Amino acid sequence: MIANLNKTECLKILSRNYIGHLAYIYKNLPFVIPITYYYDQKNVTVIGYSGEGHKTKALRLNNAVALEVSEITTINNWQSVLIHGTFEELDGTNAKSQLHEFSQGVKKLVSAKEKRDVNFINEFSGKVNFEAVPIVYNIKIEEITGKQREPKLRIER
Repeated sequence: MIANLNKTECLKILSRNYIGHLAYIYKNLPFVIPITYYYDQKNVTVIGYSGEGHKTKALRLNNAVALEVSEITTINNWQSVLIHGTFEELDGTNAKSQLHEFSQGVKKLVSAKEKRDVNFINEFSGKVNFEAVPIVYNIKIEEITGKQREPKLRIER
């Protein structure tokens, strides 16, 4: 049976994961890519970072985005959250602070979910280029919805 999730349930799923699929539009074409993210509960935003490239060029032109996050146990047992929001590029001390929040948050989640310790951002992100300044961004959540499918209980007779 498929059911809707309430906002609290959606935010819990968002907060216990760190991989999602970011959707955006560039030159009237949709793109969907996996990203590493961190949900900032205090500011109710999603933090991410990237190098300069296709995604950042596209997001500067059209800041409307969607982010999908799933927890899939089996084909009949899953939960999925969809966020609609806006991309906001950060700079200066705000960017540095948010990148630190991202790094610490993802390290904690990796430790809890994967039972392994990571010490540096390059252990969980391939986007690290120490010669370039990373582009740090927030996704301001404008709408969040979710669905779940759970197996039906079988009644033995």
